[in-house]
Amino acid sequence: MSVTESPFADAVDPAVRAARRFVPADFDPADVEQIHRLAQALIDREIDGVESLTRWLEDYAEFDAVVGEAGSRRMIGKACDTEDAEIDAAHRHWIEHVAPALAPLHDRLQRKFLDDPRHAELPIDGIDLLVRSWRTGVELFREANVPIQTEVKRAVVAYDKLVGAMSVDIDGQTLTLPQATAKLESTDRELRESVWRQVSQRRLQDRVAMDDLFDELLAHRARIAENAGLPDFRAYQWKAMQRFDYTPDDCHRFADTVEKVVVPAVAERQRRRLERLGVDRLRPWDLAVDPAGRPPLTPFDPDRTNDLVAKSSAVFRALDASLADDFDRLKPGRNLDLASRPAKRPGGFQSALPESGEPFIFMNAAGVPRDVDTMLHEAGHAFHFLAAQRDVPLSFCRRSPMEFCEVASMAMELLAAPQLGAFYEPADAARASVVHFDGVLRVFAWIATIDQFQHWLYTHPDHTRDQRTEAWLATVARFETGLVDWTGLDDTRAADWHRQLHLFHYPFYYIEYGLAEVGALQVWANARRGPADALARYRASLSLGGTCSLPDLFAAAGARFDFGEATIAPLINDLVREIARLDPAD
Repeated sequence: MSVTESPFADAVDPAVRAARRFVPADFDPADVEQIHRLAQALIDREIDGVESLTRWLEDYAEFDAVVGEAGSRRMIGKACDTEDAEIDAAHRHWIEHVAPALAPLHDRLQRKFLDDPRHAELPIDGIDLLVRSWRTGVELFREANVPIQTEVKRAVVAYDKLVGAMSVDIDGQTLTLPQATAKLESTDRELRESVWRQVSQRRLQDRVAMDDLFDELLAHRARIAENAGLPDFRAYQWKAMQRFDYTPDDCHRFADTVEKVVVPAVAERQRRRLERLGVDRLRPWDLAVDPAGRPPLTPFDPDRTNDLVAKSSAVFRALDASLADDFDRLKPGRNLDLASRPAKRPGGFQSALPESGEPFIFMNAAGVPRDVDTMLHEAGHAFHFLAAQRDVPLSFCRRSPMEFCEVASMAMELLAAPQLGAFYEPADAARASVVHFDGVLRVFAWIATIDQFQHWLYTHPDHTRDQRTEAWLATVARFETGLVDWTGLDDTRAADWHRQLHLFHYPFYYIEYGLAEVGALQVWANARRGPADALARYRASLSLGGTCSLPDLFAAAGARFDFGEATIAPLINDLVREIARLDPAD
């Protein structure tokens, strides 16, 4: 059976298909029989030397790129429309039939390569890291986990459908939650409270369903770890995510540093906000409005995403012409889906399309400053993908660890800050930078909250829902300032973790943002001393792909892979000083 219906299913340029060397031009990557035949041809191929092993690896990489892009396109299609029946069928076919067929085939192919001792002789940059990665993967693979992982994917799709269906009616308009949340920047406090409460109540309508889904995911993930012979899912995921350069104890050390260094800085910013707003207490709906009472920033027309694209291009052109050239390859309707709309998955991401050689950027723009940050962030991922593709011949060696992928994106947010005049007048550009830097401070605390909560979740697999709520509230309390009054909002506060899709989609994938922000802030500090040199080092590090270890990639970008107080405290102090410089009244 072949199911290909998706708005992006047939978007591979025919010239790319014609350039294939191993995979036939008419190959259908959704046809399980064809997948098996092609993979079996690789498994059965005789290898008689280094040259033929190199050719075999290149052919496997081409096969991987073709099927990998097909899977990405179906995931993208489902994210863009969580309700379309044809898109849903294509996506379900992939996760229920194609992905389960691919998993054991990749295991056999990688074992074939690892069992050939000549792999150590291949003159390929990063081959030692690829070998380490594949060895870890084959050690972890269990056939019994394949159907369980399919059930995990089904539950994740159900989460997306729940969230994609959420909307609220405000002033006679039906708005998605990202669109409604944009109104929290209004200077009308009564409106902000009304919107905040409506959004919260809408989320709470699905509280039981969310908890049901999460309980299902916990059970599946516990079985996956048990099948792999590991004590809990955290131990499993640490290997699956190939975290070779840090441990859970390092994550706890990061959290301790955030609690000691960052939370006091956030508290000082909130005290100043309280004074400037002139209210007797801060409420959750007071955290996005401008504290000086200025109207919301409008960086672009929310009804014209081309406006966002054009202004983003101008930012990159002012920063570096070649970055702008890369960005200008991206087109709405082909590899950009930016506007918020009903039935669309929340959040933002960049997805690599490895055969086409193109990135895809997805987001939910509502015309607020955070949308600009998101575009710069996802463009950083796109620049990373394109740089590695140009400079690393073997696609398997282009994949950097996620902790460094996020340096690419977060550093771009900071490097582009001086060019925000493309979106704002000078005073508003400074104001937007202050908003962004405040967000950096707050996100450190939120990252530590989510990460520490995950450690508890998966090392206490038999917990009850009440115990989970208690653990969540205790974790929140550790990293909050105590200056925001949640009186009467207990239910919302207790279920607030439901809105963090990473907890459902990507367990333990969140600390990366914190570690990467430490690296990005070091790149930013370098840029303040020497912009051209910092940008050059940043771009050179992107071109390394996955050919270097995580600490070496940080070093190439001009940063240390360290997340203790000695590294983080000076960076936080720099942020606070820069906020004071940009807004003296603050």
